[in-house]
Amino acid sequence: MCELKAILETGEGNRDIIMESTTRVIVEGDEIELTGIFGERENVQGSIKEINFSKGELIILGND
Repeated sequence: MCELKAILETGEGNRDIIMESTTRVIVEGDEIELTGIFGERENVQGSIKEINFSKGELIILGND
């Protein structure tokens, strides 16, 4: 199974992990809905900056 660590990056360059095992990502406008391996959900305002499957990372640029 392919899981990603969702990381929120702010304008100051700070990075915070917002979900460890993300299995689904839905983007609607500037809203990103993340779903974890156990069905937990998190909504984030921002845009996807990078998806790196070799590192298992999803980088989201947060709207400040």
